[in-house]
Amino acid sequence: MPSSSLAVLASESSGSADNFASFEVAPWIWVAFLAVVTGLLVADLLIVHRKPHAPTTKEAAIESAVWISIGVAFTGVMFAWHGGQAATEYISGYLIEKSLSVDNVFVWALIMSYFAVPRKYQFRVLFWGIFGALVLRFIFIFAGVALLERFEWMLFVFGAFLLVTAARMLRQDEDDEVHPENNPVLRLVRRVIPSTTEYDGQKMFVRHGKKLLATPLFAVLIVIETSDVVFAVDSIPAILAVSREQFIVFSSNAFAILGLRALYFLLADLREKFSLLQQGLAVILAYVGVKMIIAEWYHIPTALSLGVIAVVLGVAIWLSIRKDAREHEAATVKVGPEGLPVAGPPGGDGNGAAGSGAAGDEAVGSGVPGTSEAPGGRSDSGDPGDTPS
Repeated sequence: MPSSSLAVLASESSGSADNFASFEVAPWIWVAFLAVVTGLLVADLLIVHRKPHAPTTKEAAIESAVWISIGVAFTGVMFAWHGGQAATEYISGYLIEKSLSVDNVFVWALIMSYFAVPRKYQFRVLFWGIFGALVLRFIFIFAGVALLERFEWMLFVFGAFLLVTAARMLRQDEDDEVHPENNPVLRLVRRVIPSTTEYDGQKMFVRHGKKLLATPLFAVLIVIETSDVVFAVDSIPAILAVSREQFIVFSSNAFAILGLRALYFLLADLREKFSLLQQGLAVILAYVGVKMIIAEWYHIPTALSLGVIAVVLGVAIWLSIRKDAREHEAATVKVGPEGLPVAGPPGGDGNGAAGSGAAGDEAVGSGVPGTSEAPGGRSDSGDPGDTPS
C-alpha cells in the first residue's frame, strides 16, 4: 500500500508541469528575439543617449512609459502565438520581475551615491550593468528550469528560499545602508587591477603612461553586477512559480530589465515615498513561495496569481503614498504663539521641515538627486579625490 501511494504521488508530481504552458521554440526564434533585445539596447545607447547628460524627470518618465508599453505589448504576441495561458504566464512573470526591480533601483541609487558618480555618467555604467544582468538571467533561467525538470523536489527548496527571503525583507530596516567597500569581489578586483581615484568621463579604463588603470566607474560596474546576482537568485525562483517555459520566463525578465535605466532616473530619489513597497514585495515573495511548495498537491491558477500580485503591489503603493502624505502634512504643522498647532504653507516652514528633500537641487556627483550625504556619512561633493579607488 505505501509503495502504491508513492507511485500515485510520483505520477501526480511528474504531471505538475502540465499546469503550465509548454511549447517548442525553434533556434531561429531565439536568435531573432535576442537580436531584437540587443537592437533595443544599442538603439537606446547610440541614439537616445548618444551624448552623456543627466536625464530630466520628464525624459525618464517618457522613456519608462515607452519601455513598459513594449513589455506589456509583448503579451499580445504571446497570446497570438500560444494562447491565453502563455500570455497570462508572461504578464505575471513580467509584473513579478518589474516589481522586484524597484528594490534593485533603490540599491543602485545608494551605490551611485556612495561612489559619487556624476549623474550624466550613470547611464553608461547602467547600460553595461543591464547587459550583464541579461546574460546572468539567461544562464540562471535555463539552470533553474533544468533543475526543476530533473529534480521535482527542488520546488520545495525554491519555495522555502522565497519564504526566507520574504521574512528577511520584512525584518530589514528601511534605513539599512549598502556598504560597497565590503564587497569581496570589489576587493579582489582592486588587488588585481590597478585603479585610479579620478573619473575620466564615461571611461572605465584610462592609460597613464604605460599603465592601464581602472576608473571608479569600473568599480561601480563590479558592485552593480554582483548585487544583481543576489536579485536574480530571488527573482528567478519567483517567476518559475508562475511559468516553466524558458522562453516565457526569459522574455518577461528581458523586457522588465530593459526599462530599468529609465526607471532608475525616475524613482532614484523617491525611496522614502514608497516606504511600504518592500513589505509588499515581501508578501508577493511569500505568496509565490507558498504556491511553489503546495504545487505538488494543488495548482493555483496563474490568472489568480496575477490578480494577487497586482492587488498586493497596488495596495503597497497606495498605502505608501498615503503614509508619505500624512508625514508631509505633520511636518508642515507650526506652533503658534499660544502653543497651538498652526498649519504651515504647503512648501514647508522655510526651515527645511518639508520640501527640502527629493525636490531640492541635485548635488553634484550624487547618485540620488537632492541629497547632500551618501550612505556611511560620506559627502556627495562629487570630488573625485574622495572617491574610493
